Amino acid sequence: MVDFAGWEMPIQFEGILAEARAVRSTSGLFDVSHMGRVMLQGPDAVHLLNWLTTANVPVLRHNRARYTLVCTENGGILDDGIIYRLGDEEYMLICNAANRGDVWSTLEMWRDTKFQNVMLDDRTFEVGMIAYQGPLAAETMDKLAPGLSESLRPFRITRVEIDGMSAYVARTGYTGEDGFEIMPDAAQSAALWNRLMEMGAVPCGLGARDVLRLEAGLMLHGSDMDATVTPLEAGLERFVHMDKESIYSAALQRSLEEGLKRKLVGISMVGRGVPRHGYRILSEGSEIGLVTSGGYSPSLDSYIGLGYVQTDMASPDARLDVDVRGRVVEAKVVDLPFYSRRRI
Repeated sequence: MVDFAGWEMPIQFEGILAEARAVRSTSGLFDVSHMGRVMLQGPDAVHLLNWLTTANVPVLRHNRARYTLVCTENGGILDDGIIYRLGDEEYMLICNAANRGDVWSTLEMWRDTKFQNVMLDDRTFEVGMIAYQGPLAAETMDKLAPGLSESLRPFRITRVEIDGMSAYVARTGYTGEDGFEIMPDAAQSAALWNRLMEMGAVPCGLGARDVLRLEAGLMLHGSDMDATVTPLEAGLERFVHMDKESIYSAALQRSLEEGLKRKLVGISMVGRGVPRHGYRILSEGSEIGLVTSGGYSPSLDSYIGLGYVQTDMASPDARLDVDVRGRVVEAKVVDLPFYSRRRI
């Protein structure tokens, strides 16, 4: 157990690699109640979210979800998360635990100065959140809430009874596998967790979650992106709606006109060595970037990483080196994701 953004969180239960393999082959449980859950309600809720995030929020239909980025006026990524539309004027924003305070204060500031007809409610401590992921997750959820997996498609949310407990259930996750994120009342979270374990789900910690998201090419805020990085540099332009007035639009338009100097890439180690956060990426002996995430992939039995490099070295199959504790190890740029359940 470790302190994580003020929460006591498990690194591992049985072991990181065993837990990662369980999610890929059967199913695993993650307590992600540390993630922020902010409710927005009122006629200006859509406009506030549309101003601060990269999503085209007005077109989001009822019970739909969008991955999005909360940006600064300089185009940097303050946080990343998911927007759910729950009703005509009701939305939920999921944000990272470490950034919940910054996201909340930003929402409050723009609510008070520009979008006053919106009510904000931080429900993080009243609503739990359990991520249930893996190829057997849908089958198990159907036993507890019959017909759920057929009616709930990816990136949608609904409210259902699960074994007598009422909860929001979203077909979303952070592992690269099919799965659900379940949001019951906080007081019922432990009972739901135990019920899913009784059904065969393997409890998993932060270590396995990090391995799985890296294999799936999913970024971690604070490591792979932050307020000094734009969505364009991070390769997330497909999640950016440029054709709107927003906090970030002017800055990102300037960035496009000036051209990008760096890009995030996937790195596969050719030589023997583990890429770690902060390790230098080299080309012909000169530093061209830094590793932001890396480690061993049990699904691929190889060492992989993410990092920023000069744009002229960001093409797939470009040959690089990584400085692993003073030892130069050969690597190459590869397409993301490293792992996809559709191919393996």
